[in-house]
Amino acid sequence: MEVLKLTKSDFKDGEYVGKESVTDYDGHIEIDADLGWVKFKGALRAKGYIFAKAGSGIEAGWGIEAGSGIEAGEGIKAGEGIEAGWGIEAGSGIEAGSGIEAGEGIEAG
Repeated sequence: MEVLKLTKSDFKDGEYVGKESVTDYDGHIEIDADLGWVKFKGALRAKGYIFAKAGSGIEAGWGIEAGSGIEAGEGIKAGEGIEAGWGIEAGSGIEAGSGIEAGEGIEAG
């Protein structure tokens, strides 16, 4: 699967402004380290994994969903649900407006 690497240049004031649609990405999504909390207006979905390196947290207005796992060096927040085919792991907290579901385990610092 293809890997979409999101860097500091893909965010303006912490909000995603990149060219690639991440509402239903057909691959993996990796977010660079040390970006702090990065926000996505709508949903953040990938057929593969979603991985935010150390010092980066993920926040989405709707849901966060990955076919494999979701991992963030900081925390994970979603206005609606968080769902992963495998595990969900965050360095700090995990928060969702609706439900949190993982095929394997859920772990928060």
